[in-house]
Amino acid sequence: MFKFMWGFFFLLQVAFLGRSNVGKSSLIQALFHQCPHVKVNISSKPGHTKTLNFYQVRKKFFLIDMPGYGYNMPQHFASSVEGYLQNRRRLCRTFLLIDSEIGITKADNIALEMFDEFRIPYVLVFTKIDKVNRYIQLQTLLSVLKIKDQLSHCCFSQPFFVSAKIGNGIPLLQSFIGYITGNLKITGH
Repeated sequence: MFKFMWGFFFLLQVAFLGRSNVGKSSLIQALFHQCPHVKVNISSKPGHTKTLNFYQVRKKFFLIDMPGYGYNMPQHFASSVEGYLQNRRRLCRTFLLIDSEIGITKADNIALEMFDEFRIPYVLVFTKIDKVNRYIQLQTLLSVLKIKDQLSHCCFSQPFFVSAKIGNGIPLLQSFIGYITGNLKITGH
C-alpha cells in the first residue's frame, strides 16, 4: 500500500475525459494493451465507467479513466471529476475525447470552459475516425479552428485523430504520452 501511495503522489498523471460513449475505454485499451496492469472494461452501453479509475503504467505514470459526461452520467460526476481536476497535483495532461462522427457538442464546450476556469492543460483527441470519411475529418478540424480562441489552455493545438478499432493514430498518441510523461526522450538539432 505504501508503494502505491508513494507512486500516486510523485508520479505524473494523464487523464482521459469525454462524453459518454465517445470511446474512452476502447482508446485506453488500444493505447496500453501491452501494459498488464491496465485492464479496462469495455461496454457498448454508454456511461459504463462510473468512477475515476487509476492505473499505474509500468511504475512510470498514472492513467486516469474518468466517467463520461452527458447520457447516463453518474450523479457524483461533478464532485468526483471536477474535484479531482481542481485539486490535481501531478496531472500533466488531460485528453478530451471528441466523437468524430458528432464533433464538438455543447457538453464538450462546457468541458472546455471548465479546463479554462481551472487552468488545466489539455489536448483534443478525435475518436472513431474509422467511421467517418476524410471530408468529415477535415470539417471536424476546421470546427476546432473556429473555436481556437476558446482553447486558451490547449497545450497542443493540433488535435489527434485516432481509431481504437483499426489503430490509426495510436502510435503517434502513444509517443506523445511517452514524451509528456518523461518516458520518451526526443533529441534534435
